Amino acid sequence: MRHLWLAVGWTFAALGVVGIALPIMPTVPFLLVAAWAFARSSPALQKRILDHPSYGPHVRAWQERGAVGPLAKAWAIIAMTGGVGLSAYVGMPPVVVGVQAAICAAVGVFLLTRPSS
Repeated sequence: MRHLWLAVGWTFAALGVVGIALPIMPTVPFLLVAAWAFARSSPALQKRILDHPSYGPHVRAWQERGAVGPLAKAWAIIAMTGGVGLSAYVGMPPVVVGVQAAICAAVGVFLLTRPSS
């Protein structure tokens, strides 16, 4: 089972690294999953993520308090709103836009109820 958790950790760590270069991909959520998987397979690799000077504080804040920074909350809500707006603009079926809006609204409410880091 340890090898499976290592594979999951490395996969999500790699996706997090891609997210550093591509602004449309989030970095921290992938590193959260990587740290979670590494906690079950390689505490040393988990520690490397937690000790990273740029991303470690965000991962630790989530793990310790479920906290999300105010800037991250704002960007997430702006991106979700833009995605729903773009779907409506390009003419997606109204039911698709409605489902997307409902899911994004639920995620937005969840984010706003998290403590700020």
